[in-house]
Amino acid sequence: MNPDLPPALRQGIDSLLQGVGRSGLAERAAAMSAGYRAGQGSKVVIRTAEDAAAYAAARLPATYAAVARALSEADDRLIDFAPRSLLDAGAGPGAAGWAATSIWTSLETAVLLDSSRIFLDLAARLAASGAPALAQAEHRLADLTQVQTLPEADLVMASYVLAEMAQDKVPDLVSNLWAACTGALVLVEPGSVEGWTRIKLARERLTALGAVIAAPCAHDLSCPVIAPDWCHFVQRLPRSREHRQAKGADRPFEDEKFIYLVAVRADRHLRPAEDRILAPPRQSKIALEFKVCTTDGACRQRQIARRDRSDYAIARRLDWGDGLGTRAD
Repeated sequence: MNPDLPPALRQGIDSLLQGVGRSGLAERAAAMSAGYRAGQGSKVVIRTAEDAAAYAAARLPATYAAVARALSEADDRLIDFAPRSLLDAGAGPGAAGWAATSIWTSLETAVLLDSSRIFLDLAARLAASGAPALAQAEHRLADLTQVQTLPEADLVMASYVLAEMAQDKVPDLVSNLWAACTGALVLVEPGSVEGWTRIKLARERLTALGAVIAAPCAHDLSCPVIAPDWCHFVQRLPRSREHRQAKGADRPFEDEKFIYLVAVRADRHLRPAEDRILAPPRQSKIALEFKVCTTDGACRQRQIARRDRSDYAIARRLDWGDGLGTRAD
């Protein structure tokens, strides 16, 4: 999975920033981040086209990378999944749609929903040079906190949406999204305790509705992770010069912490599940140790001894978020 923005999307963001003062961009991005951390939603934080441009420079690359990782995991589990239609709920400037079309060239149509006309206009502008499904997408204003019938699609996505609403609103939105889904539903949230809590709520509602959990969980049973621990992953992405300026950062890369969930209809064919690595592997003199979510519904430590040379050689290439397989002791 390539976390880099597609060239056409990168060029679109660069064109937005032409003539924009870098100091003003950084100030706007900092104010935006403070608003999100304070629990304000996009409808409050993003008030002008300039705010949306700052979001595109500062946040869109990380959103794209996290969503692309989640969709890549979905593609790994699903057999012969070639979605033709996309519903992106809470689309923002459209990063998730770009990630989806980079993985599934089969997509022909797309509907993007958001409560912000500013974001929808920006998504349409950026998508003009994207895949036909994005360039010709329908953009609709929608308040996702209201119970409603959503347009059906083979692939339904909602990224960084649940964290912006009260917890008691999450189950109804998830039910609406699932009702619209004919194939796979992919949710992505910040890799915080709050993000994980909302993903757990979504997971509970989806399993109650008969959904099959394809990733990252190795099973459909109750989540075995117990607070104060929480499940999340990390995706590293490169920072462009504009990205660094918008973030006021010096490092050439960013580590985006995120949590995701892939739920599919019961008639979809899946590759066999594997234990999922839930933390960075630990290496000792005699073994590699992994914290894993197991296919039998547990959370436990597993080891691969250095003496088991072939298995150890494979395990050394594994990282946080990967499937471990079945050969660990």
